[in-house]
Amino acid sequence: MRKSRNRILTIFLTFILIVTVTNIYVSDEVRWLAVGSLHSWYSSAGCEIELGRTHQIPDQQDGLRWPAQYLYQDTEAAKGLWLGAKNYYDKRADKTFAYKVVHSGPRVLNEESEFMPVEFKLVGKFDHPRVYVDGMPAGKLDFMDFVDSVDANLPCDRLLIDKVNTSIGVTMLRKIYAFAQQYNDNYFIYDYTFTNTGIIDKNGIKNEQTLNDFMIFYQYRYAPTREAGPYGYYWLPQGTSWGQSTMNDYIMQDENGNPFRAEFSWLGKHSSAGFDNIGGPNVGTASYFADGRLGAAQFDGVIVLHADTSPNDSTDDINQPFTTKEVDSDGKINYNNDQFNEQQMTEEYAAMTAGRPPLSMAAQVGNGYADQYGNTAGGFSQGQGFGPYQLAPGESIHLVVAEGVAGLCRDSCYTIGARWLAGKGPFVMPDGSKTNDKDEYKDAWVMTGKDSLFQSFRRAMNTYKNNFKIPLPPPPPDEFVVTSGGDRINLKWTTNAESSPHFMGYRIYRAINVPDTTYDLIYQCGPGTNNPLKTEGKYNTWNDTSLARGFDYYYYITSFDDGSTNNIHPGVPLESSKFYTMTNNPANLKRPPGTALSQIRIVPNPYNIRAKDLQFGDSGPDRIMFYNIPGECTIRIYTERGDLINTIEHTNGTGDAAWNSVTSYRQVVVSGIYIAVISTPDGQQVIKKFVIIR
Repeated sequence: MRKSRNRILTIFLTFILIVTVTNIYVSDEVRWLAVGSLHSWYSSAGCEIELGRTHQIPDQQDGLRWPAQYLYQDTEAAKGLWLGAKNYYDKRADKTFAYKVVHSGPRVLNEESEFMPVEFKLVGKFDHPRVYVDGMPAGKLDFMDFVDSVDANLPCDRLLIDKVNTSIGVTMLRKIYAFAQQYNDNYFIYDYTFTNTGIIDKNGIKNEQTLNDFMIFYQYRYAPTREAGPYGYYWLPQGTSWGQSTMNDYIMQDENGNPFRAEFSWLGKHSSAGFDNIGGPNVGTASYFADGRLGAAQFDGVIVLHADTSPNDSTDDINQPFTTKEVDSDGKINYNNDQFNEQQMTEEYAAMTAGRPPLSMAAQVGNGYADQYGNTAGGFSQGQGFGPYQLAPGESIHLVVAEGVAGLCRDSCYTIGARWLAGKGPFVMPDGSKTNDKDEYKDAWVMTGKDSLFQSFRRAMNTYKNNFKIPLPPPPPDEFVVTSGGDRINLKWTTNAESSPHFMGYRIYRAINVPDTTYDLIYQCGPGTNNPLKTEGKYNTWNDTSLARGFDYYYYITSFDDGSTNNIHPGVPLESSKFYTMTNNPANLKRPPGTALSQIRIVPNPYNIRAKDLQFGDSGPDRIMFYNIPGECTIRIYTERGDLINTIEHTNGTGDAAWNSVTSYRQVVVSGIYIAVISTPDGQQVIKKFVIIR
């Protein structure tokens, strides 16, 4: 039944997408900010609409990935940016609208005549390093970080500049600041300037007039997180993928009464989960075993750092945002938005000016089910409206907000989730007390993510207060080369970081089996360590010899300083971002070619799926290795009755070749006896038998 319902829903969502696409005129360009622990994509149209990057339903949750080194950490479902005014004379319609609203998202996008990009470029403090594994480009940022120009004087690591004209005559300039320093890399700062230029189309035609009761309205549709939902491993209900059970909250002051204008969201309880799903614990599926890990412990949110009081008063108005009321994500005002539909624009403007409710959604839901709030299948988005302003021709409004994601660290997600799943108390709470209630224990730890998010917000506030200037670590090496060998993997890197003030050394990290996992620190070298630098030409070099054959290894290298500039934890070194040098291709031990066909071995033999952890583990659960083979040979694999099921052309000159137990048609083979025929170009041949047990 579940598969049937899911198929029907997928067809329905596809229909909705097709209908919606009729209102999308896309020449959209996308850029990533991906140098810190938070990765997200951005649109040239000034806002990131639903399915806006790939237009594929499996990317319902796409963006705001944190912690980004792990798979399926997306927490964003959609965003919207609307600009509105009262009594607006529209030159194209030749009429005055009581309410005029133009839209970019959450579902519609018209870059031809509504939100029209003018400039879209990414500036870097430096370009990302060149990363190679066995001679091939292999950097994680190779296809995510496209820098248009380099400015060594940037206060941040990346600055995305986005300028857009709109059909209401307002030109938006959006500047997004991204940092890779380890205490400031999980938020972005958005600096907006909205100027009444009067430009209403791509040809520069103007419609100059004062904008009355001008409003700037954002929607943030958060959905922590993809990992636990249907487009990840699917141990949470399907509706979590579009934020059906997302809890939305807001505050205007901190505990001391100081301005702290934050809106934030997390995964609330879902009525069809069948268990306490706070934090998204993995209870297992038909295709994925239960380990309890928390797959949705993130908190998303935005905080206002500055909002002009008026076009003529640039002091910060602590009463902004004017609107913090949540918006029905599937409400009719979020479909088929039309800048000439009078009735719908009236309803949209009402949402934009809805004000601040006395109780937030989260306060109203309390300990109940978030998906049952408001009687809507789509859940709710954060609404954030600024204004109303009187904006005369040539005048501007300046807004600055920070958006971030935080929560429990990955290791805590595993350990807390595993204890919850085991259910054996007593459990230690965050305040040190104990309980025998496993849900109380889990939920209390998950909710500490709000404190982590608020800590990030305070750091963003300080960064903005200091004109975006924060202490930065040394830069990463501008080239990192990993080379597989017979008994070692060689790492070498350029020395450019050593001219940075306070430089103290390098740290090398390694992961086994897969790249989207926790990395271990395996080596340090430099003046601040016990290991001197070993230099060969323009490179430093080091050999990793603590390795095993048949396993895949992934690396990254960082530069670090002496900690003297760390203003958050004095004395703790600042370290360059892992993402600059993280490899996405594996390195492994390579044997020299065998010298005689009689030396060839097949490992493991027999292969037993139940012993995969004793074989090649998650690096290759179905892997079978051919060792001591000639540097150039052909391996043909047959069933016991003589059917050819796969052919491996081995040409890289090493003595190793791997086969992942699949046929040439990508079918996993069954249990049985198999025959490998290894032949060389000069006609030599040997036959080997091996056994597979599944």
